[in-house]
Order: sequence, then structure tokens, then C-alpha cells
Amino acid sequence: MGIRQEWANRLTKQGITAPTPIQIQAIPAALAGRDAVLQAQTGTGKTLAFLLPILQRIDPEQPRAQALIVAPTRELALQITAEAKKLTNSAPDGSGGIHVLAAYGGQDVEKQIRKLQGACQLVIGTPGRLTDHLRRGTFDGSGIRMLVLDEADQMLHMGFLPEVEDVIAHTPTSRQTLLCSATMPEPVRALAARFMRSPLDLRVEAEQVTVKDISQLVVETTDRAKQETLFRLLDEHRPYQAVIFCRTKRRAQTLYEALKAKGYDADELHGDLTQAVREQVMKRFRQANVQLLVATDLAARGLDVEGITHVFNYDIPHDAESYIHRIGRTGRAGGAGWAITLAAPRDASYLALIEQGIRMKLRRQSRGGPSGGRSDRGAGARRAADAGPERRRAGGHAGGRQGARRGQEEGRGERTQRPNPARAGAGTERPADRRRKAADGRAQAERGKGGRGAAQAARGRRGHAAVTAGGGKRGSSAAGQRSGRNAAPGPGKKGKAPRGRK
Repeated sequence: MGIRQEWANRLTKQGITAPTPIQIQAIPAALAGRDAVLQAQTGTGKTLAFLLPILQRIDPEQPRAQALIVAPTRELALQITAEAKKLTNSAPDGSGGIHVLAAYGGQDVEKQIRKLQGACQLVIGTPGRLTDHLRRGTFDGSGIRMLVLDEADQMLHMGFLPEVEDVIAHTPTSRQTLLCSATMPEPVRALAARFMRSPLDLRVEAEQVTVKDISQLVVETTDRAKQETLFRLLDEHRPYQAVIFCRTKRRAQTLYEALKAKGYDADELHGDLTQAVREQVMKRFRQANVQLLVATDLAARGLDVEGITHVFNYDIPHDAESYIHRIGRTGRAGGAGWAITLAAPRDASYLALIEQGIRMKLRRQSRGGPSGGRSDRGAGARRAADAGPERRRAGGHAGGRQGARRGQEEGRGERTQRPNPARAGAGTERPADRRRKAADGRAQAERGKGGRGAAQAARGRRGHAAVTAGGGKRGSSAAGQRSGRNAAPGPGKKGKAPRGRK
């Protein structure tokens, strides 16, 4: 492949003894000075595929910058820098002699400027910070002989292509250019056609990564039940280390807090953390001091940890490119891995785009399967069912009014458990019934004592509105109450009976 023995020995010290497919294709071409497009997913060894030829071709005697690697995020820039320093610092005779600088935002810019003004043969940076140095005049790209654009598709998605083009414009046209990308959308192809000279097309097909090395699964759930579903999956799969991807920083923080409350060994990685904290989190995770890492897409760039056995898409990615980059965190270097995507009904369109992009149908599993739970009920309904009928809410089904109505028809729910006084059995007597019976009894007694007056009162009652049996106020009409003429005399009182109708 053209690698000098000294570099091969350094690789052996790190336990690297055999090249990967993309390295077999790319290293000879890069050593020969050819432009090349490397289309390969994360975890295929593409970093060494361009890093080894660069380090071998750099002249340590020349202090100026000779090679430039542009990466979309600071995490990826740091990861590439760490790989480069492993190789340069492992020279037994001290001939490493190659100074490497990572230039990214969130770091002391004055410190970067001082290093750029000294001996620095390899610069690895993000588009934003590199353009900042170019505007300041603190970075001179005129000596760049080798340029690498890593994860070009992600730089496109993040809107960095204008900055990338600005960086390229400050390098000689005679340079060698290597472009690495997991996917090749049209703007990336246009970038290659504009700035590269007859590039070789080197690729590792997606199936080699996504099918052979990673077991992919879609677990159908609902937004409300996602947390409970994830907890069940974690308990079943028991990953050695896992990355859990969320769509936003807030969702990542919320999920992290829920995992900690449940007692899981978890940490968070997102843009609301300072750069120092993010680096500490990455260090703990690489050292396997943290089992679960809840992260956003941007923060997880450059996360290269061999111990990751599982990737969970808590929030489904919106395109195949992001999906491929996410699941590439597991199944590293030919190892086995799991990629589990939690999909709600509204995610169907995104799922179809992903399957179209990776050219395969993903296996589905409802919550009624081995992952636990029920496919037609939410987590709250499951807890209610476990707690017994006295704690169930009306319905017990997901689905709003229809679910509640269905649950009541089936005899479930708190409302159906309460006794309804209006539908009570024959042996149950209500207070109103008792009062009515007592009034009827008094009326019968008064009719027996009142003689003719009571009879006349009864006739008057037929001609006037509502006088209660027994002469009480309760049944009187408003007019009768105002005039008093229709009221029958009470027991033991003398008075004239109301006149009969003429």
C-alpha cells in the first residue's frame, strides 16, 4: 500500500494490523497525490485512510502549515487531532516532529494564534474558526499542499458550504484534495466538480455497514409512551455503552434528567454545555465511566468509541444521511451493534425516507412484542392496568373520547366503578323518597281530622294551582302563596274554607 515501515510500526503499537476496505482503496491513491472522493460511513476507518498519507508526506523540517483538514464540528476536529497525535507521539526516535493544531470555536483564540505563528505543519479546524483566522490574517493557507474535507454532507446540512469555499479559495490550486462524505447529495457533488481535479470515486457501499454489522430495529410507540418504552428497551438489551439521540437540546436535557431519576448511569452532551464540560463528558464516556450518553446530532460529531454497543434514536432523524451518521456510532471496526429507532405514528414519512435512502426495509416491532408493553395503549394505561381497577382512569385506551367511550363500554374506568344513585337497586331508598312518604302520611292524617273543610280544600285544589297534601307550603303556587286564600287551615285552627267555583 506504500506505507513506510516506521508508520506501520506505529499502527501495530496501537493494535491496528490490517487495513479496512476503504483504507485499501484510498491510501495508495492519496500517497500518489491523486484527488479522491471517499464515500464511506463513520466507523469504516476513513480517518486513517486520509490521515496516514498526510502524515507520511509532511516534511517536519518545514515549520509552515502543509496540510489542512476541515471538519464540521469541534468534536470531530478534536477526534481527528487525537488520532494524529497518537501516531506522531509514538515515534520511538522522537522523529514525530509534526506539530498538530486543532482550531475550533469555544477555545482561546489568542492561544491558537500563537501556535499558528510557530511551527505547525498540520491544522485541523472547523469552517467558522478557520474563516475567522483568515479574516484576522493569522492563518496563511498558501503553503497547503493537502486539503481534506471531512463529512462534507454534514457541512452542507449545517450551512457551512460558503465558509468551506472561502477556506478552499485561500489554498493553492495545485493542492491535493480529498473529500469524505457518507452520502453524496447534489451540492456536495457540485463542490467536488468545482474544486477537485479528476477525482477518483472510492466508496464502501452502505449495505456493508448498515446490514452486515448493525442490527436495525424500529420500535413502534407513541410520543407519550416514549420514555417508558426506552426504559424497557434499556432493561432488556442492557447495553455496555449506548448513545441516545434527541432532536433538540431541551429534549436531550429532559430525557437525561428522567434517566437519572430512574437510577440509570447517564450523562448529557449538547450545545448548552460549555466546551470544557463537553470535553469532560466525552472523556468520561470514552473511558467507559458512563454507560448512557444522551446527545444531539451536532454534539455527537466525532464521537469515536469502540465500546458503543447500542444507538437509540429517541427522536427519529429526518433524513437518511443523519440516520447513517447516527447508527455509525456503533458496529465500529467490524464489531456488532444495535440501532433501535423509536417511531411514533407521525414519524411514518421520515421512516419511509430513511428506508428509501438506505435501500432496505427496517424490521418493525410493536410494544406488544419482546420490547414489552402494549401496542394499543399508552404508558399511563399500562400503569393503571397494573394498579388495578380502582386506579384506572376512564377508558384506559389511548385515543381521547373514543378511547374513553370504548373503555366505559367494556366496564373499565373510575366513572364506571362509582355507584350511580339514579340507577341504584330497589333496596336503596333516597332521602327525597323518605321526605315524600312522610308528607303523604301527614296529609292522610289531616284529611281524617279536617272533615268538611278538608273536602272543600280538596275541591278548591282542583280549581287552583298546587296546594300540597296536608297544607304545607312546598307545593303551593306562587299566586296561592301571595293571596293566602287557597291555603287549607292547619290542624287545630278555625277558619273559613275557600269558596267553591260558581
